[in-house]
Amino acid sequence: MNHKFFLIFSITFLSVFSYSQEEETNSQIDILRPSKAAFYSAVLPGLGQIYNNKAWKVPIVYAAIGISGYSYDFNKKKFWSYRDAYKRRKAGYSDDQYQGIIINDDRLLDGQDFHKKYKDLSMVFLVGFYFLNILDANIDAHLLDFNVDENLSFEPYFENDAIFNQNLGIKLKITL
Repeated sequence: MNHKFFLIFSITFLSVFSYSQEEETNSQIDILRPSKAAFYSAVLPGLGQIYNNKAWKVPIVYAAIGISGYSYDFNKKKFWSYRDAYKRRKAGYSDDQYQGIIINDDRLLDGQDFHKKYKDLSMVFLVGFYFLNILDANIDAHLLDFNVDENLSFEPYFENDAIFNQNLGIKLKITL
């Protein structure tokens, strides 16, 4: 009985002073950061990139969305221009803007179809770049918590032994 008590007491006493693996808690890690960045980019494109301190990406975001928006607007105007000219010709008028340039009415339909296709494609790119902006902000916020310290390295080097000079080889050192 006395040995059991001594054993339990010594294990308990030693466990108080012994160290095991301690979890390092970094108070700077914000688990909601990716959600905030994605929300900010959804509200105003580029705001999530600014929130992630990557302001150099904002002109790229606005250029991509702006060019897609401009292309959509241009093709929409041309589509309606060809459509109105075709309808006016079928109604018997001959005062449209393509009079003398496009003689055949089927070419007006071809122009209308061409600009409709590229108008729709421009909208796909516009929506795609918008969601890519949100995705970029979210992924970038996730990667900000990724450890890219200088202690993470992969260094090959040659080991020279002072006792045995004949010992040649390569040792790979991974410092974590």
